[in-house]
Amino acid sequence: MKKTIWAGIIGAVIIMGGGAAAGLYVRAEVPERLTGAPLLAIGEKKKSLKDVIFETQKLVVMIETDTGSQGSGFLYNHEGDLITNAHVVSGVRHVRVKTADARELDGEVIGVSTEIDVAVVRVKELAGTEPLSMQRYERAEVGDEVIAVGSPLGFQNTVTTGMISGVGRSFQIEPYSYEDLYQISAAIAPGNSGGPLVDRETGAVIGINSAGLDDGAIGFSIPISNVLPLAEGWSKEPMTMLPGLSLTEDSEHPDGEASLEQLAGYLVSHFYDSLNNGDYVYAYSLLGGNWKEGTSYVKFREGYLTTRNVVVDDLHVTVNEGGDEAVVTAVLSVDERKDGEYVLSKYQVTYRVGYENDQLKLLSGKGKAIR
Repeated sequence: MKKTIWAGIIGAVIIMGGGAAAGLYVRAEVPERLTGAPLLAIGEKKKSLKDVIFETQKLVVMIETDTGSQGSGFLYNHEGDLITNAHVVSGVRHVRVKTADARELDGEVIGVSTEIDVAVVRVKELAGTEPLSMQRYERAEVGDEVIAVGSPLGFQNTVTTGMISGVGRSFQIEPYSYEDLYQISAAIAPGNSGGPLVDRETGAVIGINSAGLDDGAIGFSIPISNVLPLAEGWSKEPMTMLPGLSLTEDSEHPDGEASLEQLAGYLVSHFYDSLNNGDYVYAYSLLGGNWKEGTSYVKFREGYLTTRNVVVDDLHVTVNEGGDEAVVTAVLSVDERKDGEYVLSKYQVTYRVGYENDQLKLLSGKGKAIR
């Protein structure tokens, strides 16, 4: 019995000694091996709803046109470029922009789609201003809380809150096709169009508020990740001509009326701008009637799907004696996909340009590889 008691006492002493030694080791060694920030961030402060609203409102504007259209837009880059809906600025080159601090600025439409309801307006005075952050990759999910900011019915910087109530919605409102939309419970009224849909927690833009149903009770927003590449393309290379405008309205010349030589050159350049932006519908609309009869839209589009980054290296225009038609010859550098890889090719193209129903069109065209 005594041997058993003594064995227990000795074992306890050993365990206590081992524990003490382990404790001394931890106190001595672990601090030396822990460098840098702590593993857990304690007390990290999230943005309050008021902070998110305030930071967003500063960079949301009201857009007005001489045609009476009114909508919203938001600053998305450091060049002073605003993203908005195409239907807000369709048919105009210049707009009025009203900022949150009561300034009235001039804006120029530098890109607009005829298929997707998105456009970009450049405001030179806003260049260098820190823009809103964009949620480029992560998609919103049903239940995420959101904020819609815009100017419904002309009431600037109105805020409505809600959540994502559906995803992947699609419908058609001519001429635009709305696909893969967020459905939101935040109210969308006329004038909200083009404003940002913002994540309530992070303040990042996740969509463009574009349409409302049931008197605005149900809203729809285009995911920003779906249109950023298009917008960034226009910001990098602004469209020289815009769809929905006649060539004389769209070109700016100090001498007033532009000549057929100038307009024909612009038309060909604009044709390739549209192709570079993937706006095949509008590029096809620039073709004359006889050309369209021999080439369907599907065939036309398929002919350009393997090309990208068409650059006009040289362009020459000759007007006929009657002054009603012109021949435009251009040298192009084109990135073409061949055997799964893009290669640089050179082409010489020739277009006959003339008027159809008072609209300048590409009446015919042909091309040949030169390298």
